[in-house]
This record gives sequence, structure tokens and C-alpha cells, in this order.
Amino acid sequence: MSKERETKPQLRSAPHHVRLPGFLVENEIGLGDVLKRVTSAVGVKPCGGCEKRAAGLNSWITFTRLSRRD
Repeated sequence: MSKERETKPQLRSAPHHVRLPGFLVENEIGLGDVLKRVTSAVGVKPCGGCEKRAAGLNSWITFTRLSRRD
């Protein structure tokens, strides 16, 4: 008899927000988008898995601007 795998539903939580000074980032940007920009700047061509990886990293960490009251 083969055992069926128990699949647990994946819970999607809100991404962690890392606040940076305004001169570094103007709009909210995800970690995946940052890595895409860096790799394309050094000449690495994106593949099909790059979009999935970028989306996963974007849902994990985002960089935002510091607010004036912080």
C-alpha cells in the first residue's frame, strides 16, 4: 500500500517590511525585483524560473521608505 502524502495548506503572510532612508528607495520594492535589476545590470539574462523566484522573494521581503515620524 502506498501512503498518501498529507498536504498542509500554505499560509501566506504579509511580507516583512524593511524601512530604508528616502534617498535609497522612493517606492516600495520587493527583494526579487532588486535581484532582477542587479543581475540584468551585470548581464545575466532572465530565464523562466526567474519570474517565479522574484515573485516568491517579493512576497517575503519588501523595502519601503522611512516615514517622517520614525
